[in-house]
Amino acid sequence: MSTEKLGIKVETNPPESKLSQLGLKRDVYLLEGKVKVYPDGSNDFVEIGAGDLVEFPKGMSCNWDVSAAVDKHYRFE
Repeated sequence: MSTEKLGIKVETNPPESKLSQLGLKRDVYLLEGKVKVYPDGSNDFVEIGAGDLVEFPKGMSCNWDVSAAVDKHYRFE
C-alpha cells in the first residue's frame, strides 16, 4: 500500500523486489521504530513506522519526532 501526503510518499511493507532497488534517491526503509515527520514550515505531519519505505522530495528539510527508537536503511544523493 502506498500513500502520499505533504510531498512525502510512504509505501508500507513493500515487496522484496522493491527493496532491492533502494539505490533510488532520498529513500528510507524503516526496520523498526515510529516517527512523526514534520516538513519545515508545517504543523502537519506524516507518521511512518517499521516496514515503511519512504521517499522524500529532493531538497526537503524536515524534523523527526521519534516516539520509538529507529533502525533504518537509507540513501540520499
